[in-house]
Amino acid sequence: MSNASTPKTVVISGASRGIGQATARRFMNEGWRVITCARGPLPDDPTRTELWQDHFTVDLADGNAVEAFVRDVKKLLGGAPLNALVNNAGVSPKTEFKERLGVLNGPIAGWRDVFALNFFAPLILARGFASDLHKAKGSVVNITSIAGHYVHPFAGSAYSTSKAALSGLTREMAAELAQLGIRANAVAPGEIATEMVGPEYEALIPRIPLDRMGTPEDVATTVFRLCSDEFGYVTGTEIFVTGGQHLY
Repeated sequence: MSNASTPKTVVISGASRGIGQATARRFMNEGWRVITCARGPLPDDPTRTELWQDHFTVDLADGNAVEAFVRDVKKLLGGAPLNALVNNAGVSPKTEFKERLGVLNGPIAGWRDVFALNFFAPLILARGFASDLHKAKGSVVNITSIAGHYVHPFAGSAYSTSKAALSGLTREMAAELAQLGIRANAVAPGEIATEMVGPEYEALIPRIPLDRMGTPEDVATTVFRLCSDEFGYVTGTEIFVTGGQHLY
């Protein structure tokens, strides 16, 4: 827990479930003020403290909604610094035939929707909060994916290429935002047991050296450490939280 009289503040997108929810809980338990957003409301949770009461229901695939969210958070901050931004919201939709969007299937409009949320929302949020992050010499963490680096049997091409683009964006963010004292890194999860993972993913476990799927908490821990002062000289890197799966 932080001993500071004024807690540090983090903004986390896609925090209603899975990795985003676990990450928000980790920051809350470490004494940070947590501001979140998602397409839906937060689930009822009696263990959520006063540090995590600010939640916005917003569709980040809508560029205008992203900008409105930035304005709302700035108003909530009231000129106070923002210590961290975690871009976690993402989508991997299926076609009407229950297939992931690929090179040869699914509407091109579906690809644009994927990139709107997985790529452009992090860009707009980082740009929108740059001045607030500058005040704190803060940190941006983008949640990418192992699928952005390797052909994945279930992810789909639209999702995979959007995450590859986000990896590249993280590198460019690190170079440009360093001029403002802001660090930018990425975390690339492998097979994590969340609502996005179906039974078919069990077949991938033999390809994981640690012989298990990861947990949302495995990712949350890495995200938190990247935002901590202990990692104050780390920027422009991407950490694989894959149990070693990315080695093959």
